[in-house]
Amino acid sequence: MKQPDCRFNFITINQANTALEKFHKGLKVIRELSAVTLWPASVTPMSAECDGTLDFWPAGFSAGAVSAAVKYAERKDMMLLVSDRPSSAAALFTRNICCAAPVLLSRDHLQRSPASIRALVCNSGNANAATGNKGMDDALAMAEAVARELAISPEEVLVASTGVIGQLLPMERVLGGIAALPSSLQHESALDAAQAIMTTDTFPKFFSLDVELSGGCVRLSGIAKGSGMICPNMATMLAILATDALIAPDLLQKALTLANQKSFNAITVDGDTSTNDMVSLLASGTGPEIVAASDDFAHFCEALEALMTLLAKLIVIDGEGATKLVTITVEGAADDRDAELAARTIAQSSLVKTAIHGEDANWGRIIAAAGRSGATFNQEELELHFNDLSILKPGFIADFSETAASEIMAKDSYTITLRLGRGPGRATVWSCDLSKEYVDINGSYRS
Repeated sequence: MKQPDCRFNFITINQANTALEKFHKGLKVIRELSAVTLWPASVTPMSAECDGTLDFWPAGFSAGAVSAAVKYAERKDMMLLVSDRPSSAAALFTRNICCAAPVLLSRDHLQRSPASIRALVCNSGNANAATGNKGMDDALAMAEAVARELAISPEEVLVASTGVIGQLLPMERVLGGIAALPSSLQHESALDAAQAIMTTDTFPKFFSLDVELSGGCVRLSGIAKGSGMICPNMATMLAILATDALIAPDLLQKALTLANQKSFNAITVDGDTSTNDMVSLLASGTGPEIVAASDDFAHFCEALEALMTLLAKLIVIDGEGATKLVTITVEGAADDRDAELAARTIAQSSLVKTAIHGEDANWGRIIAAAGRSGATFNQEELELHFNDLSILKPGFIADFSETAASEIMAKDSYTITLRLGRGPGRATVWSCDLSKEYVDINGSYRS
């Protein structure tokens, strides 16, 4: 996909305070990123005029949000996505051994009811992680409360949480919020739901697109959250996706897994994988059918990857204290695995990330990171570019203009490309810089 080449005005975004300010600044970023995205031919993306409050969700879905004061008063912090019929469902979860209670519960419910999931409830402000048996009881109580409100089975409800680790949920307030959620449901808007899952995010993340298939058009819509503790080994902090396609659960899971690998699984902000990572996809089945080994399935997977990639990039742009979105591409590796090892190690290197922040073309940090990544290559063949500027040529020839390099690194977004050799392997990871503000945010996160 085409890499973004526009200004995101990170300072303005990070200084937005009110929900309305965050919405407008985020909407500007979403529109700019969509405008420079090379969308697949079968895809019609959300128009530049759309603000996520009109005709957002696919047929059969509605979403809403309320304030339950889980952590902060007068802030929407609980959301509910509902399908008006049993839906196929797929999900990916964190691989962190210290996973949260809602992750364990949702894994179980997905195994029990992959073809009949009806709802997903999520709270922000409290991760319900490292909370033992009480945390599991509370996660189940959330599913049971939603089931009572909607007259469905608890096993048809997925649960997600995000926020501080190691604290019990204020269940009286949580259950009160769940009781109020059904009256907030609406088909048109994603805004309340996207805002309710935010923690340190500085803007809500949402997008919708239509996919033309042989039997007609299907819609794919999604919201996401994430700003810190982002180095997924499966998905992202949280992403909630929906489609009206008619597709079997196993095929939906395959599509989600494939799309995830090059989207949410290809970003890093700080090298930390959350206890609560979860990406879910529900399919109501009101639209055209998609079957395996068909052109329709290929188009659906391509569109799903495009949607998830845009949401993933929004997370990196909104990285805690971030001022730059940097695309790190490794080419010429022995295979894709080696390329991914090198790209991820470069993207996660604190020394590389601080050099990016300081706009210092310290290419030695980049090749040092590649060298310890586990990828196999001949160091004499290394080539390095910042956008189209050659920084390093084979034989460690670094004859470049520091001024030109600094001009590139001063941009809000650019690409670092490292060629390891002449092999077929290639991988791309999206990362950001590491600033003093990241330390300020995370040094007092619990307070």
